[in-house]
Amino acid sequence: MEQEVEHPLLIIPMTMTTIEPNALERRQLYALMTTLVAPRPIAFVSTLSPDDVPNLAPFSYFNAGGANPPSVVFCAANRRDGSQKDTVRNIEATGEYTIQIVTYDLAARMNQTSYDYEYGINEFEKAGLTPIPSLHVRPYRVQESPAQIECKLFDIVRHGEGPLASNYIIGEILCFHISDLLLKEGAPLLDDRVVDFVARMGESWYSRATPESMFKLPKPTVG
Repeated sequence: MEQEVEHPLLIIPMTMTTIEPNALERRQLYALMTTLVAPRPIAFVSTLSPDDVPNLAPFSYFNAGGANPPSVVFCAANRRDGSQKDTVRNIEATGEYTIQIVTYDLAARMNQTSYDYEYGINEFEKAGLTPIPSLHVRPYRVQESPAQIECKLFDIVRHGEGPLASNYIIGEILCFHISDLLLKEGAPLLDDRVVDFVARMGESWYSRATPESMFKLPKPTVG
C-alpha cells in the first residue's frame, strides 16, 4: 500500500491574508468567491418567456435541497447594470423550468449559452442544442443532456439589490429523466463514474469528474 503524502499546506506553517468584503469592488469580490467556492455543479436551466420563447442558461451556484419534498436551488445574480437575468424574469412569470446536468461533451455548447444575448433570443438555436417536450412543465428539456429535472417554482429569495445581488430560486422537483446508461443496475442511482460531470471553477477554469480523479471515503461507523 502506498504511503499517503501530506499536502504541503498541512506541514508548512501558513501565513494568512485577511480580506474584508467591503475592501473589494463587487467584481473583485465575485471573482474571489468563484475561485474559493469550487468546484461547483452547473444547473443548465431551460425556461420559457411569457411569449413562449425558449431560453437556456448555465448557473454554477447550484445545489440539492431536501427530499421531503425533493427540491433544488440555484442562484442567478443580477447583471452588472442591476437588471435581472432572463432566466429569473421567465421563472417569476411562469413558475416553471427544467434543469439539465452538464457533461464534458456538452461543455462547449453550455458555455456558448452563457453569452449575454438580448431578451427573446433562443439559446437552443445559438448553441445547436435540441429542445424536447417536458412531461409536467412547458419549458423544454435539452435532449443532449443525459439527466434532466423538471421543476416548479417554490420561492425566489432575494438578497441585496442592484448589481450582482442574489436571486435564490428554490424549486420543487416534479420528475427526473435519466439515461439508462447512467443508472446502476437494480437501483435508481446514477453511477458517478460514468456520468463525466463538468463543474465550474474560477476565472475560465472548469473541472471534470473522471474515475481517475475520484476517491471514496465511507461514512464513519464509530466516533
